[in-house]
Amino acid sequence: MSTNRTTRRDFLRSAALATTALAAPFVARAAAKRPNIVFIFSDDHAYQAISAYGDKRRLIQTPHIDRIGREGIRFDRCVVPNSICGPSRATILTGKYNHLNGFYNNSNCRFDGSQATFPKMMQAAGYQTAIIGKWHLISDPTGFDHWHILPGQGIYYNPPMIRNGEKVQHEGYVTDIITDLSIEWLKGRDKTKPFVLMAQHKAPHREWAPALRHLGHDGDRQYPEPETLFDDYGGDRGLAWRDQDMTLEKTFTEIDAKLKAPGSLTPEQRKAWDAYYEPRNEAFRKANPTGKDLVRWRYNRYMHDYLGCIQSVDESVGRILDALEKEGLAENTIVIYSADQGFYLGEHGWFDKRWIVEESLRAPLLVRWPGVTKPGGASPRLVSNLDFAETFLDAAGLPVPAEMQGRSLVPLLRGETPADWRKSFYYHYYEYPAPHRVRPHYGVVTERYKLAHYYKPDVDDWELYDREKDPLETRNFIRDPAYASVVAELKTELERLRREVKETEPPPREAYGNQAFDGEAPAPKPGGPEAGGGAGRRKKPSDP
Repeated sequence: MSTNRTTRRDFLRSAALATTALAAPFVARAAAKRPNIVFIFSDDHAYQAISAYGDKRRLIQTPHIDRIGREGIRFDRCVVPNSICGPSRATILTGKYNHLNGFYNNSNCRFDGSQATFPKMMQAAGYQTAIIGKWHLISDPTGFDHWHILPGQGIYYNPPMIRNGEKVQHEGYVTDIITDLSIEWLKGRDKTKPFVLMAQHKAPHREWAPALRHLGHDGDRQYPEPETLFDDYGGDRGLAWRDQDMTLEKTFTEIDAKLKAPGSLTPEQRKAWDAYYEPRNEAFRKANPTGKDLVRWRYNRYMHDYLGCIQSVDESVGRILDALEKEGLAENTIVIYSADQGFYLGEHGWFDKRWIVEESLRAPLLVRWPGVTKPGGASPRLVSNLDFAETFLDAAGLPVPAEMQGRSLVPLLRGETPADWRKSFYYHYYEYPAPHRVRPHYGVVTERYKLAHYYKPDVDDWELYDREKDPLETRNFIRDPAYASVVAELKTELERLRREVKETEPPPREAYGNQAFDGEAPAPKPGGPEAGGGAGRRKKPSDP
């Protein structure tokens, strides 16, 4: 029987072909020299761990990342649509929310590389494109002339990688290797073409394993504690807060704590590892702390390890900036530093991300564009990684497809704020129950407020956070009569945003992952991601 039905995959392929065709006429256009783009991206890098953002704990100095902001602009409210790794990467490539690009979660999604992405469009317009480092989208990269990526999450020490489809083995520390490969590609690129280089780090993703040279970088510092380290999840907050599984108290494993060494270390590397950790681990075992003392020990171990990872990332940024100067590229290259989302550094007793709550929602974003961005700028505007694809295309003088859902940041980079710049933003997190039992929720974010609806599988809770009156977000104001009009306005705005982003229907069951909800029959095991090979194994939801 014949049919005229068009599948979602067919639609994505058609859109990709159409948008590539749009870009083609720009290949030969006579115009000013098109800028190169270097996109330096890390995984789980909290803005609190970048000194340019001025966290009052003063956790670390990041002079090279700070330099991008000092010579360009720092964005102080870059929010994400879905605070989790793979979905953020899919959003950056496509300029779309996850319900449209199809990558909802890290559990059972596989990126559909046939759809339109900004690398494909820029490649079609004459740009040379490369991605090096963490990919984490299961399928092989498309739209890149060169790719050299980590399989899955990758590992910190002596990582295997995949170079244009070929498995290769590297020795050394993953951040250094990604940096070396990125600089090597820069030097060997086709120098007749503008380029896009995406240098994407694994660090500082869990389990936060530093380069061996950075063990002891902090001199056994006892770190200032966040005010909410021992949050009791009161303040009329609901079950979602109390029934999560991402605390330093309960969820921190022996591998997280470095009470077990990674299996990928060489014997020589293991000696250096043991020389630092074993005396401290032995002192910990003898002290046998419990209760709050145990949480404090874990917090300080976490900070040493996480911030040690950041040391290498910051060094990487400095090396790439130096390489651009040595290659004579600095003046015509846009340099962007960002991360896939925010991260908790002990706030609310947590590590990880996922929540609409600020430390998770907000990613770092610093941009340098010589001759365009005024040095030392800071923008309070509500921007997003949803805007990155549109920005790269616009900066290159290419058309932005109508189906993309963000906005170009180029006006803001020039110091201009369009009168109709967004005042609100839509957020939706899906993955549940594994790995951290964070209830699915959607909501609206404004400069002052957040209205969130926790809706599955056993909750139906609305919460209102007021960042002006409660910047730590420890209270839910939804039942306060003084906020009745605010709640009504935000619910109206939330519905408007859901229509605007085209998410008015409930998500499909697979959007939440392949783990059964409490009391639900086990979900069938997917046959896709593992069966077809691809650029990375599917990690189990229990993996960090």
